[in-house]
Amino acid sequence: MDHGPAVQCGKDNASEYKSKLGLIFFVIYLAIYTGFVVINTMKPKLMEIKMFLGLNLAVVYGFGLIILAIVLGLFYNALCSSAEKRMNKEEDGVKE
Repeated sequence: MDHGPAVQCGKDNASEYKSKLGLIFFVIYLAIYTGFVVINTMKPKLMEIKMFLGLNLAVVYGFGLIILAIVLGLFYNALCSSAEKRMNKEEDGVKE
Protein backbone atom coordinates (compact mmCIF):
# COMPACT_ATOMS: atom_id res chain seq x y z
CA MET A 1 0.00 0.00 0.00
CA ASP A 2 1.28 3.37 -0.99
CA HIS A 3 0.05 6.69 0.22
CA GLY A 4 0.31 10.11 -1.33
CA PRO A 5 2.66 12.85 -0.28
CA ALA A 6 2.19 14.69 2.99
CA VAL A 7 0.06 17.80 2.91
CA GLN A 8 2.07 20.98 2.53
CA CYS A 9 1.15 23.47 5.23
CA GLY A 10 1.39 27.12 4.39
CA LYS A 11 0.97 30.29 6.42
CA ASP A 12 -2.08 30.26 8.68
CA ASN A 13 -3.61 33.71 8.46
CA ALA A 14 -6.13 32.81 11.16
CA SER A 15 -3.57 31.85 13.80
CA GLU A 16 -3.77 35.17 15.68
CA TYR A 17 -7.57 34.98 15.78
CA LYS A 18 -7.45 31.37 16.98
CA SER A 19 -4.94 32.24 19.71
CA LYS A 20 -7.05 35.12 21.02
CA LEU A 21 -10.22 33.03 20.90
CA GLY A 22 -8.50 30.20 22.77
CA LEU A 23 -7.35 32.61 25.48
CA ILE A 24 -10.84 34.11 25.81
CA PHE A 25 -12.41 30.67 26.17
CA PHE A 26 -9.70 29.69 28.66
CA VAL A 27 -10.40 32.76 30.81
CA ILE A 28 -14.14 32.05 30.73
CA TYR A 29 -13.60 28.46 31.83
CA LEU A 30 -11.00 29.48 34.40
CA ALA A 31 -13.39 31.99 36.00
CA ILE A 32 -16.15 29.41 36.33
CA TYR A 33 -13.75 26.73 37.59
CA THR A 34 -12.30 29.22 40.09
CA GLY A 35 -15.81 29.67 41.46
CA PHE A 36 -16.01 25.92 42.00
CA VAL A 37 -12.69 25.85 43.83
CA VAL A 38 -13.52 28.91 45.95
CA ILE A 39 -16.85 27.44 47.05
CA ASN A 40 -15.16 24.16 47.98
CA THR A 41 -12.42 25.98 49.88
CA MET A 42 -14.35 28.73 51.63
CA LYS A 43 -17.87 27.32 52.08
CA PRO A 44 -17.80 23.55 51.48
CA LYS A 45 -21.21 23.10 53.12
CA LEU A 46 -22.76 24.91 50.13
CA MET A 47 -21.84 21.95 47.97
CA GLU A 48 -24.29 19.81 49.95
CA ILE A 49 -27.31 21.88 48.88
CA LYS A 50 -29.74 19.81 46.80
CA MET A 51 -30.24 21.40 43.40
CA PHE A 52 -32.61 19.18 41.41
CA LEU A 53 -33.36 15.50 40.91
CA GLY A 54 -31.76 14.88 44.29
CA LEU A 55 -28.32 15.96 43.06
CA ASN A 56 -26.26 18.29 45.18
CA LEU A 57 -24.45 21.41 44.00
CA ALA A 58 -21.09 19.62 43.83
CA VAL A 59 -22.38 17.07 41.31
CA VAL A 60 -24.33 19.61 39.26
CA TYR A 61 -21.40 22.06 39.20
CA GLY A 62 -18.94 19.29 38.34
CA PHE A 63 -21.01 17.96 35.45
CA GLY A 64 -21.61 21.55 34.37
CA LEU A 65 -17.86 22.09 34.14
CA ILE A 66 -17.45 18.98 32.01
CA ILE A 67 -20.31 19.97 29.70
CA LEU A 68 -19.00 23.54 29.48
CA ALA A 69 -15.58 22.28 28.41
CA ILE A 70 -17.16 20.20 25.63
CA VAL A 71 -19.39 23.07 24.47
CA LEU A 72 -16.49 25.54 24.46
CA GLY A 73 -14.42 23.04 22.47
CA LEU A 74 -17.18 22.65 19.88
CA PHE A 75 -17.62 26.42 19.60
CA TYR A 76 -13.86 26.88 19.31
CA ASN A 77 -13.66 24.31 16.53
CA ALA A 78 -16.59 25.82 14.61
CA LEU A 79 -15.35 29.41 14.94
CA CYS A 80 -11.77 28.50 14.02
CA SER A 81 -12.85 26.43 11.03
CA SER A 82 -14.92 29.29 9.63
CA ALA A 83 -12.09 31.76 10.29
CA GLU A 84 -9.62 29.51 8.48
CA LYS A 85 -11.91 29.23 5.47
CA ARG A 86 -12.44 32.98 5.42
CA MET A 87 -8.83 34.06 6.03
CA ASN A 88 -6.81 31.32 4.33
CA LYS A 89 -8.10 31.59 0.77
CA GLU A 90 -6.06 29.96 -1.94
CA GLU A 91 -3.48 32.32 -3.43
CA ASP A 92 -3.84 30.79 -6.88
CA GLY A 93 -7.29 32.31 -7.34
CA VAL A 94 -9.38 29.25 -6.52
CA LYS A 95 -12.32 30.28 -4.32
CA GLU A 96 -14.52 27.90 -2.34
